[in-house]
Amino acid sequence: MTSGPPPTGLYCFLGTLGSVWSPLKGAEPVSGLAARVLEIRVSCPGQQVWVSQPGQDRVPPRVISAPMFTEAAVSMCDLESGSVKVKEPSNRGRWHGCWYERLVQPCLVELLGSALFIFIGCLSVIENGPDTGRLQPALAHGLALGLVIATLGNISGGHFNPAVSLAAMLVGGLKLTMLFPYWISQLCGGLIGATLAKAVSPEDRFWNATGAAFVTVQESEQVAGAVVAEVILTTLLVLTVCTGAINEKTLGPLAPFCIGFSVTVDILAGGAVSGACMNPARAFGPAMVANHWDYHWIYWLGPLLASLLVGVLIRFFIGDAKIRLILKGR
Repeated sequence: MTSGPPPTGLYCFLGTLGSVWSPLKGAEPVSGLAARVLEIRVSCPGQQVWVSQPGQDRVPPRVISAPMFTEAAVSMCDLESGSVKVKEPSNRGRWHGCWYERLVQPCLVELLGSALFIFIGCLSVIENGPDTGRLQPALAHGLALGLVIATLGNISGGHFNPAVSLAAMLVGGLKLTMLFPYWISQLCGGLIGATLAKAVSPEDRFWNATGAAFVTVQESEQVAGAVVAEVILTTLLVLTVCTGAINEKTLGPLAPFCIGFSVTVDILAGGAVSGACMNPARAFGPAMVANHWDYHWIYWLGPLLASLLVGVLIRFFIGDAKIRLILKGR
C-alpha cells in the first residue's frame, strides 16, 4: 500500500465502503477525467480506496489506501472488476493468502476428507451382511463423498481421489505443482481411513471382508472386463466432477450431490464386474492394511486412463471457451 496523495489521471475515488463485497456503480472522476466503472466489488469494509479506471492498459488496476489510513491499519483489498481479480501486496509485500492457506491447508483437507470417506466406505463393506447386497456400500460411499465435498470442497476443491486430481489438472482446475502433493495426501488419507476401519471392526469380520480390499477379480479372464468397467465407471465420476465443479459453463450448486450420486450409481451398476473402485486411494489403503495386492494395478490403470479420457473430452470438445483448446471462433 502506498501513502500520500492519490495519483491523478486514471484513478477514481470510490468513497468509503460500509460492508464486505459492496457493489459500487459509477465513480467520481479525479482531475476532471471522465471515468466509467460498471461494477466494482472491494472487500475492505469501512476504508477509503482508490482504484484505476477499468479498461486502461497504461496503468494496471490496483487498490491504494487513502492518506488518512496508516499502512499498519490498512488491510488487503481484493478488487474484482468483471471477471478479473487483482490483488495488491500488503505493507509487508506479501500477497493475500499466506503460504499455509495456499499450499499446506489444501493438502491437509485432502488427507482429512480422504480418511473420512475411505473410513466410511471400508466400514460399510466390512459390516455389510451377505443378504444386504451392494445397496449399503453404494449408499455409504456416495453419501459420504457428497458430504465431505460439500463441507471441505471450498478449501481444496474436494477431490479425495488421485484420478479426479489428474483430470482437474488437465482441465486447468489444479496446478501441476500441486498434483503430487494432492496424491500423497489422498493416499495417506486412504491408509489412515482403512487403518481406523480395521481398529473399530471385529477381527473376524475384517478378515472375512479382506479388509474391504477389492477382491472381485479372482481370475485372469476377468481382468479385461474389470479394466474396461473401471474406465467407464470412472469416466462418469470424473466427468461429473469436471463439468459440475470446474467447467464454468456447467458448474452448479448441486455438484456435491451429483458427484456422490454418480458414485452410488457406479457401485450399483459395476460392483459385480470390478468392484467399482474408481479411486486409487480407496484401493490403496485397504490393500496396504490387509496386505492384499491381487490385481491391485487394475484400480490404478482404469481410473487414470479415465482421467486422461475426460481431460481430452473437455479440453477439445465439451469444455467452455476458457478451457477448450480448439474451435474457439465466434
